[in-house]
Amino acid sequence: MAAVKRKAKPTTVRQPTAVPQLDLRLYCQDLEDWPRSWMGVPEDLVPGQRMVACFRPFLDQLIHSGLARKTIRKHVDNLWILGGEIIRDLNQDPSLRKRSVEDLVFEGVDGGGLLPYHHSEDDLRSFESTCRKFRRFLEQPPR
Repeated sequence: MAAVKRKAKPTTVRQPTAVPQLDLRLYCQDLEDWPRSWMGVPEDLVPGQRMVACFRPFLDQLIHSGLARKTIRKHVDNLWILGGEIIRDLNQDPSLRKRSVEDLVFEGVDGGGLLPYHHSEDDLRSFESTCRKFRRFLEQPPR
């Protein structure tokens, strides 16, 4: 009796594919320069740096969430606008400097976010979307 050669059965198990290491610098090369770009007076530098520290975990989550590059870039741009608006508020109301930056950031995204100056209706909708997404991120319990 002749031996019958069997074909290998195709596997239905999906092999893990290599996940590319995504880097924040691909989406936001100037993140470390944001505090200086917002700065109106030297006292703005430290709150700006603390805001970047608040934004970084959210940006990392966005990058690893599978969103399109253009969408992530829009969220990055909106966070830069948010930071500038918070610094503007600090300069218009110096009593805010006594409050924690984390509280100011949370209040800045509460209810859709601060109202940025000189933006179109489409830009405003995008900004509000980023603020809502960031607020949900901030409200998550720490892991």
